[in-house]
Amino acid sequence: MPLTPNVLEGSLLLGNVRVAIVVSRFNDLVTDRLLSGAIDTFRRHGLSDDRITVVRVPGSFEIPLPAKRLADSGQFAAVVCLGAVIQGETSHHEYINHPMASAIMQSSLSSGVPVTFGVLTCQSMDQALDRAGGKAGNKGIEASVAAIEMINLLAIMKSQGL
Repeated sequence: MPLTPNVLEGSLLLGNVRVAIVVSRFNDLVTDRLLSGAIDTFRRHGLSDDRITVVRVPGSFEIPLPAKRLADSGQFAAVVCLGAVIQGETSHHEYINHPMASAIMQSSLSSGVPVTFGVLTCQSMDQALDRAGGKAGNKGIEASVAAIEMINLLAIMKSQGL
C-alpha cells in the first residue's frame, strides 16, 4: 500500500483578519492598477474595507521600512508590497531592485508574517502595464492571493504545533 504524504496547503478563504498593502506612488499609472487588483482580491475573498490598510510610499525603494513595521506590529495577518521599477536608460534599477527584494523577504522572515512581493521589475512601461492588468495578468492580484494562502497555511501549521 503506497504511503500518502501529509500535505499542508492554505485555502483561499479569509476569516476576520487584517491585512496591509504598501504601495509606491512612483509609476502610479502602474501601481494604481496593482493596488486596485489587490484590494478587489481581498474583497472577493471576504475582507471588508475596514480590514484593509493601504500605506502609500514615494517609491519602491521606500517599501521595505513600512512593510517591516506593519509586519512587526502584530496587527496584520499579511503585508502586500506593490511597486514598479522600470529599467530606463541607466543602471539605477539595479540599485533599487536587489536590496528592496532582499529587505522585503527579510521582513517576512524576521516577523513571521507573510510579506508578499508584488513589485514589478520590468524593462519597459509596456511590460509593466501588461503585468498590471494587461495581457500578463495583474501581479497585485497574485501577491494578494499568495498572502491569503500564506495566512491560512501558517494557521494550519500553528494548529499542528509547527
